[in-house]
Amino acid sequence: PPSRIDLGAGDVVALQGARYRIDEVEQGTALQLEAVRVEPGVYRPAPAVEEGGGLPGFAVPAPVAAVFLDLPLMTGQEDPNAPHLAVAARPWPGNVAVYSAVEDAGYRLDTVVEAGAVLGMTETPLAAAAPGRWDRGAPLRVRMVGGTLASAEPAALLAGANAMAIGDGSPDGWEVFQFAEAVLVAPQTWALTTRLRGQLGTDATMPTEWPAGSRVVLLDGRPVQIALGPEARGLEHHYRIGPGSRPPEDPAYRHLVASFAGAGWRPYAPVHLHAVRKGADLALSWVRRTRIEGDGWAGLDVPLGEVQELYLVRVLVGETVLREATVTAPAWTYSAGQQAADGVSPPFAVAVAQVSDRVGPGPFRRIEIHG
Repeated sequence: PPSRIDLGAGDVVALQGARYRIDEVEQGTALQLEAVRVEPGVYRPAPAVEEGGGLPGFAVPAPVAAVFLDLPLMTGQEDPNAPHLAVAARPWPGNVAVYSAVEDAGYRLDTVVEAGAVLGMTETPLAAAAPGRWDRGAPLRVRMVGGTLASAEPAALLAGANAMAIGDGSPDGWEVFQFAEAVLVAPQTWALTTRLRGQLGTDATMPTEWPAGSRVVLLDGRPVQIALGPEARGLEHHYRIGPGSRPPEDPAYRHLVASFAGAGWRPYAPVHLHAVRKGADLALSWVRRTRIEGDGWAGLDVPLGEVQELYLVRVLVGETVLREATVTAPAWTYSAGQQAADGVSPPFAVAVAQVSDRVGPGPFRRIEIHG
């Protein structure tokens, strides 16, 4: 070997089949080099471009569209504490990283999203409709990004196909519906008809009308759940969501602040409220529903899904609560003595909610008493 090595900063040397650019040389009892691996293409001149044309093949990443959805259980295999996250971007950056923190500092990687979701916005309003039957009302026109929509046979819908969430973009209050027919009426715009409304217990969150400009998310498995333990339920967290190839401080990241109630734990609202006079007493009954395994027909009843069967009953005049009671069976009698003590006479209302030991009362179902 030579007795002297004459190397300086900026030189490029080959070592084990790779090339390295020397950035610093320190001469002592030993020769110490600091170098960075480089490729020959770095030194090739860039293709000529027209003035103002920019570099070919390069695009500054744009912020992703990101929507949190605190949804009920869909398959029963989800984490009931954790919300879903739907993200879309043009172009898709390969993957999207989700960082979280309790304040806008000290972020840690929460989730990596590998596939973009199909997001959109409604261009027409969607009026409320009865759950459990086909909604054949006016077409819902939606403009989507990140994918396409397609029609499905009724049997496929009953097996879970073409589920979509509609909401105002905040984490809570989403309605889940399904559509059988999707007709392309303009670029990236579909008219959705023959719908099943208020699925998965979201009939309780269905407003009188979803206005034009509401957000929609196709629930095809691409929205993913983030990590959220039960101790964090209801607590506000900060999230930075952006291209996984860039750090969370990059301008391409979107900063969101949100908290989640854990809709997967929320009981469904009871149904079939019935009231009958027995003398001066008022006897009420209802039918409970379940948030888990409610499609089976083999058992005598659907699973309870809670630690215990418990209901909260309220007597109301307008929105004023006159009386509350808790019962452990789907029935309650409002006695003549209680009515006299409350000073109530028709018309008034009775509302009933099933109670979860984790999140308290679920949505109330209300019956008006006129006689």
